[in-house]
Amino acid sequence: MILSSQFPDTSFIEAAFAEAVAAGERGEVPIGAVIVKEGQIIARSGNRTITDHDPSAHAEIAAIRQAGAILQSQRLVDCDLYVTLEPCAMCAAAISFARIRRLHFAASDPKGGGVLHGGKFYEQPTCHWKPQVNHGEGSEASAKLLQDFFRARRG
Repeated sequence: MILSSQFPDTSFIEAAFAEAVAAGERGEVPIGAVIVKEGQIIARSGNRTITDHDPSAHAEIAAIRQAGAILQSQRLVDCDLYVTLEPCAMCAAAISFARIRRLHFAASDPKGGGVLHGGKFYEQPTCHWKPQVNHGEGSEASAKLLQDFFRARRG
């Protein structure tokens, strides 16, 4: 269990971890995401790039697509996204374009992240919407999940 004062409801980040575990069991990189509106999870996904034969089917994008379909809107105003790893630049852009209110992520990603690392998407003058960002809690659990996954694949 992950406990944090940074995450308003630890059950949301735990739900994202459940999606990450399920993704790993499917052979996908174990990253999970959930989208919350008015205290309820409205969308959830793990990575689906292999399953869907789609390089853009990261957990965040899959959850955003699902939430957009449910809300019948391209904008996810008043929604919060919980994800187990710092979003890449592509996902950071999608989060911005969707106008997600808050982004909560567990582990930072120095190699591929696009929020705190790399291009730091939300700090660019071309970024028109920046969500409130909270991060760090659950980072050890996220890192362990990813390390165990890649260690097992390397054999």
